[in-house]
Amino acid sequence: MIWLSERQKFGVGFTAGGLAFFVLGIMTFFDSGFLALGNILFIIGLILIIGPQRTVTFFTRPTKIRGTLCFGLGIALILMKRSFIGFILESMGILGLFGDFFGTIVTFLRSIPYIGDLLNHPAIAPAIDRAAGINTLPV
Repeated sequence: MIWLSERQKFGVGFTAGGLAFFVLGIMTFFDSGFLALGNILFIIGLILIIGPQRTVTFFTRPTKIRGTLCFGLGIALILMKRSFIGFILESMGILGLFGDFFGTIVTFLRSIPYIGDLLNHPAIAPAIDRAAGINTLPV
C-alpha cells in the first residue's frame, strides 16, 4: 500500500478532480469553464503532491521549457475563451512535460486486474507499447 501524507492525499483528490473536469470540458465540446477549472485543480493537486519547490524545478528544467511554455500558453488561451486552440496547445505541452511517464503509467495499468488483461492482449499490446515508448530501441 502507498503511504501518503494528508497533504498528498488532498493533492491526489485535486488532481483527480482536475482530470475529471478536463474530460468533462472535452465532452461538452471544449467548454472553457470546465477546462479552466480542470487546469486549476490539476496544478493545485500537482503542487500538493510533490511540493512547491519540486513543482517549480520540474517545470523549469531546460528539457521541459518548450512543454512548459505550450502548457502555460494553452491555459492562458483557455482562460481567454479560445478553448479549442488552447486545448491543442496545452495537449502539446502535456506531451512535452509528461511524455516520459507514459511507459510507467502503462506498466502500472497492466498490473490492475481487468485493465491489465486488456492491455496485455496480443492484438493490442504492440500498439500500446509503441505509443508509450516501451521496448523500443533508440535509433
